[in-house]
Amino acid sequence: MNEFHSSDALHEGKAPVFYLKEEHHPEGSTMLGFWLYLMSDCLIFAVLFATHAVLGRNYAAGPSPADLFDLPLIALNTSMLLFSSITYGFAMLEMEKGRLRATLAWMAVTALFGIVFVGLELYEFAHLIHEGAGPQRSAFLSSFFTLVGTHGLHVSSGIIWMFVLMAQVAKHGLIAENKRRLMCLSMFWHFLDVVWIGVFSFVYLMGVLR
Repeated sequence: MNEFHSSDALHEGKAPVFYLKEEHHPEGSTMLGFWLYLMSDCLIFAVLFATHAVLGRNYAAGPSPADLFDLPLIALNTSMLLFSSITYGFAMLEMEKGRLRATLAWMAVTALFGIVFVGLELYEFAHLIHEGAGPQRSAFLSSFFTLVGTHGLHVSSGIIWMFVLMAQVAKHGLIAENKRRLMCLSMFWHFLDVVWIGVFSFVYLMGVLR
């Protein structure tokens, strides 16, 4: 077991050591922990989907999904997230080949797609609120804003995480620790992609067509 000897080092005139480069946890524990986190996120979205399933037709004499949703805009937004999933896959391929600049380039493209996605989602929210269809208008809109907004918050967090990782990769290169972090972000990003497919199908398409 590694120990810190900062006080002994000070007495001996040496600089104290507060950080150990050696691996201090079992190999694979990070990925296991991240899988557990994703499962907890699955439960959160499962509850939000179930809530929308119950409240999705309670319009309170207000507008229905067919009155509100702009499917071409939503389809465009969906394509942004799907393309970002593809470009992040390219980044992971370049990472495996050890190509630093190509990895960073594909991550930047992925972040750009993510920013466009969040921007279009914010535009949709602003438009609905301007039309008087805010979350307080009906139970349907409350569940809609909560589900879609939670997903958008996750995407925004993923974008911030991506920029942080880009800075770390640019500074330290494709070391083992950064590769592990990139893998975790890959799992998170593709998970959000799968969740959005559910949102697009269940909330938007079924809401308009039923």
